[in-house]
Order: sequence, then structure tokens, then C-alpha cells
Amino acid sequence: MSVTAAQRRRDQLKEFLRAKREALTPADVGMPAAGRRRTPGLRREEVAVLAGVGVSWYTWLEQGRDIKVSDAVLDAVARALLLDEAERAHLYVLAGLNPPDPAGQPGAPVGDQLRAVLDAWLPNPAHVLDRHYNLVAMNAASRTVFGYDDDVRNCMVAFFTHPIYRSRFTVWHEFAPDMVADFRASAARYPDDPVFGQIADELRAVSPDFAELWARPDVRSRSQGVKAITHPEAGKLVFAYSLFRLPDRADLNVVLHTPDPATDTKEKVERLVLVHPG
Repeated sequence: MSVTAAQRRRDQLKEFLRAKREALTPADVGMPAAGRRRTPGLRREEVAVLAGVGVSWYTWLEQGRDIKVSDAVLDAVARALLLDEAERAHLYVLAGLNPPDPAGQPGAPVGDQLRAVLDAWLPNPAHVLDRHYNLVAMNAASRTVFGYDDDVRNCMVAFFTHPIYRSRFTVWHEFAPDMVADFRASAARYPDDPVFGQIADELRAVSPDFAELWARPDVRSRSQGVKAITHPEAGKLVFAYSLFRLPDRADLNVVLHTPDPATDTKEKVERLVLVHPG
């Protein structure tokens, strides 16, 4: 009889939970050591106490039985076993649930390594957006090409309200629906985050274009596309863009732009960066 995918997951779950439990000592989790132990690590009943679940239920989970689990209970088990984000996501997958985004804390600073990646992409534009479309890091080309200045904090707000930023998009009305549909999809991904609603309310009050698009039910997830820019010095610039979500910072998206080889964008951008190096 062939082994099903679900059974393989349960077998792996059994091995994973046992290994993580046996790797911990009572001292690791702030519990007193109760006498000598015949086997290494925590006992199942100790994990159950730490997680706030029944001993029988946790035993069934570790035995790989086909039982119902919830996000809240898995999170409690993950905390009890001191799992990191990658291990927590793995626990979700083995239990047959969609792993949560390792979003981190919104507003957490961008590390030097990621900033180095942006600078290495020069002379082409590259920047980082958080889940609210806040511009959290960029290279010199991104600042020069798109007209970012110290007044631009949120790209969604600037796209609909900032005259310089808005004027640079050659086909603004074609790009706008995708922007709003992507913003709606992000808001649905974080239903408990009030900032999406605050930004939408602010924009609806000042931008009829946004209000009209926000009233639609459209959702879209952008990962790549084309941007046509009208630059006051260089003229028309055309880029292919690719958007990457960081595995360990799902609240951040890295946006990399590549000049369209069928145009003279590459040469124009190189000259712009020489004239405006920072």
C-alpha cells in the first residue's frame, strides 16, 4: 500500500517534534529538573504544560495521529519548544496548515547587507517597500529616476497625490489599477493591521482616482511588469521590474529595475547617475 503525502507529513511531524523536545532541558525553559531522567530532553507532559494543552492531545500530536490542530495551538507548541521562525513555519507545513508570514515588526530597520544589495544594483534603480508601501530604502538611481525626495515617505500616497512623482509615470492611468489592487491584496493578508485602512481613508478623502479604484473588488499580486517613466532631463525611460519578498522579512519587498534593452534607457540612466550620484 502506497504511503500518502499526509501520512509522510505526519511521520515527519513525529520525528521533528520528538527531536526538538529531546534537544531541550528543563533549564532551557525555566523549569526545575525533577530527578534523574532515563531519556534526554523534556518530557511530553512538560511540553504540554508549557503549551497549555492536554497531555493526551500533545502525545497524539507527537505520535503523528490524524487530529485537528489550530494556528493558536501550534503557536503555543512552537513557543514551548523555543522554535525559531523557520522551525515554526516548518511545524505549520507538517501539520497541514499554511505557515504564517514571518513578517517581523513593521518599521524595523533595513540591514546593511540589504542596503549593499541596492547599491550593487547601480546604475539601475532599486528600492525597498514595506507592506504599507512605505519607502524604507533606495539607491541613488531610484531617487533620481522616480523623483523621490524627502517628502516622499509612502509610495502609494505619492503615486496619487505627489505631482512630481505622479507626472513621471508615462501611462499613469494604466498603472494605477494594479497599484490599488496589489494594495488591497496586501491589506487582506494582514487583516488585523489598521494602517492599511488609515492610508486608504486618507487617500479616498483627497484623491477621486484612488476612491474610484478602491471601490472596485479587484485584487492582484504584482511580481513583475514594465514601467515607462518620463524624466525631465532624460526623457522616456522604460524598465522591466521584478519584486521579491524576503523570506525572513515578509513585510519587505525588494523592487529591482532593469532597463529595456530595446530602448536607450541603459545609457540614459548611466548618465543620470553620473550627474546625480546621491
